[in-house]
Amino acid sequence: MTRRTIDEVLAQARARLGRLTPAQAYDRVRAGAVLVDIRPSEQRAREGHVEGAVPGALVVERNVLEWRFDPASDARLPEAQGYDVEVIVLCSEGYTSSLAAACLQDLGLSRATDVDGGFVAWAAAGLPSRPPG
Repeated sequence: MTRRTIDEVLAQARARLGRLTPAQAYDRVRAGAVLVDIRPSEQRAREGHVEGAVPGALVVERNVLEWRFDPASDARLPEAQGYDVEVIVLCSEGYTSSLAAACLQDLGLSRATDVDGGFVAWAAAGLPSRPPG
């Protein structure tokens, strides 16, 4: 059995992602990419959220992400029409989202990536979001 630290796993995931700055991600979303917030509801309530502030943004909690975006899954979302969908994953600070985007790539969604710095960086950049609560 090969043992790796989470830092090694994260570095390996990020090595294959074309990570985006918040501004780049927002531009891609306006061009048709799907922004997916994977943070738990408690975190969104505490930090703020993009759903309702960014047209087309989705909330798909991490524990069901692969099932919702696998085009072959019976539990897929309407947005998961094929493997060429551009999915941009957003978490709080950009760690969990990197791992999640790599998992989507493992499913064949080669255009999956994440936001460097996560929602914290998104909000700090002044991009559309709803306040905590």
